[in-house]
Amino acid sequence: MIYEIIGSRILAPHIGTSTYTWTSLIGVILAALSLGYWLGGRTADKKPDIKILASSIFLAGGLVSVTILFKDSVLTVIAASSLPLELKAVLAAVFLFAPASVFLGFVSPYAVKLKTTTLDKTGNTVGSLYALSTIGSILGTFSAGFFLIPFVGSTRTLYFIAGSLFLLSILLAPFAISRSNIAILVIFTLGLVSNEAQTYYLRVYHNYYDIDTEYNRVQIFETKHQKDGKPIRAMKIDPSFYQSSMYLDSDELTSEYAKFYHLIRYYKPDFKKTLMIGGAGYSFPKEYLKTYPNAEIDVVEIDPQMTAIAKRFFRLKENPRLKIFHQDGRVFLNQAPTAKYDAVLMDAFTSLFSVPFQLTTIEAAIEIKRILKDDGVVIFNLGGALEGKGSRFLHAELRTYNAVFPHVYLYKVDTSKDESNTQNVIIVALKGEHSNRSLKNLPLKTTNLVRNLNQGNISLSEQIPSDNLNSIEYYNSLIQR
Repeated sequence: MIYEIIGSRILAPHIGTSTYTWTSLIGVILAALSLGYWLGGRTADKKPDIKILASSIFLAGGLVSVTILFKDSVLTVIAASSLPLELKAVLAAVFLFAPASVFLGFVSPYAVKLKTTTLDKTGNTVGSLYALSTIGSILGTFSAGFFLIPFVGSTRTLYFIAGSLFLLSILLAPFAISRSNIAILVIFTLGLVSNEAQTYYLRVYHNYYDIDTEYNRVQIFETKHQKDGKPIRAMKIDPSFYQSSMYLDSDELTSEYAKFYHLIRYYKPDFKKTLMIGGAGYSFPKEYLKTYPNAEIDVVEIDPQMTAIAKRFFRLKENPRLKIFHQDGRVFLNQAPTAKYDAVLMDAFTSLFSVPFQLTTIEAAIEIKRILKDDGVVIFNLGGALEGKGSRFLHAELRTYNAVFPHVYLYKVDTSKDESNTQNVIIVALKGEHSNRSLKNLPLKTTNLVRNLNQGNISLSEQIPSDNLNSIEYYNSLIQR
C-alpha cells in the first residue's frame, strides 16, 4: 500500500495526479499482484523452501531499487511521447511498479504453504496470515498518508521500502553473497546516491526544492521569464505549467492570466469583499492587497503547507485584510454565508493534470452565485482551446455558467493565438443585470484587458458537468494530446 500511494507522487511531476493516474496504478498493481499470487502458489506446491521466500522478497527490494534509479529517465520518455494520458499512465505504472509488485504478490501464497503443517488448520493459517497482511496494509496506508509523504518525502520513502525488504529477507533466511545479490545492492546504492546527489546539486546551484505536502508534490525553482528574460522563482505541481511565479526583483505579476482578475474593478467598481479559491504562491492576493488598500480578500487554499511555501519562497506576509482558510474550495462554498462577497475569483484550474472536478460542476456554480451579492461577479481562468477537440472543457464550463448566471463573458489572454490552440481564457459571469460600464476611470492596463473580450460565438453543446457525471479529466486528456 505504501508503494502504491507513493507511486502517485513519483508520477505526478511527469503525468499529473488525475483519476487516470490513480486508476492505472491501482489496476496495474492489482494485476501484478494477481500474477504474483499465481506464481507463488505454483512454486510453493513444487518447492516449499524458506530460502525461496526470502529470495523473492530480496528481489522485490531490488526491483524497487530499479524504480529509484530509473524513474526519472523512464517517466521523461513516456511524458514526452504523443500518447494519450490514459496510456501514458498505464505504461508508467507497468514499467515502474508492476515488476516489484509481482514479487510482493508472490509472498502471500508461498507463506501460507510454509505455515500450513496440517489440513486441519489450513483455515486458521490462511485467516491469520491474511488478517496480518490486512493489518499491515492498514498501517502502511496511514503511515504513507500521514507521515511518510509529508515528513520523509516520496523518493526517500522508496529507500525505506527497498531497505525494509532487504532486511526482512535477511532476517528470514541469511543466504550466501552472490553476484546477483551484490548487483541488486549496487543498484540500490546507485539509486540512493544519484538521487541524493541530484537533490543536493539542484538545491545548492539552482535553488531547486522538491517538497511533498499532504496534497501535492511541489517543485520550487528559479528560472527566467519566457517573455522578458527576467529572473523569476516558480512553483510547479504538474508537468507543463507553473502554478505560481514571481519576479525576484519586483512584485509585478508575472502571469498574464492573473492580470485579468483586475477586471473586478470594471465589472464591480465598488467591491469591498472578495473571495479567491486557490492560493498556491498567492500571486494575485498579494497584488490585490497592494492595489486595493480599502478592500479585503479571503483566500481558500486546501493545502496548509502550500501557504507555508508561499511565506518562505514567495514573499507572502501576514495582513489584517487577508484571511486564509485551509479547506477544500467546494466545502468552503457550501458552508459560506449567502450574499457575503462582491466577487469570487477562481484560480483552481491552472493545471490540466489535476483539476478539482468538484469546482467545475453546476452545483459549484450555484453555490458561487448564492454567496455573491446581487450585483456580484465571478472571474476565473482555465486552459483550453476555443475550437476543436481541445475546447470541450471550456465549452462545458461556458454552458454551465450560462445556465446559472444571466450574463457570461469570455476573454482571451493572448488575442494573437489561434482559436484551436490551447491557451489561457478568462470567464466572467455576472449575477446582476448587465449595464453599460465606462472605461474613463480605469487604469490603461485594465482598459486594455477589457478590449480582449471575445466577440465570436462559442458552442454551448457540451454536457453540463455535475457532481454525479463529470468528464473533465477526459476533456483535459484531449487538450494534452
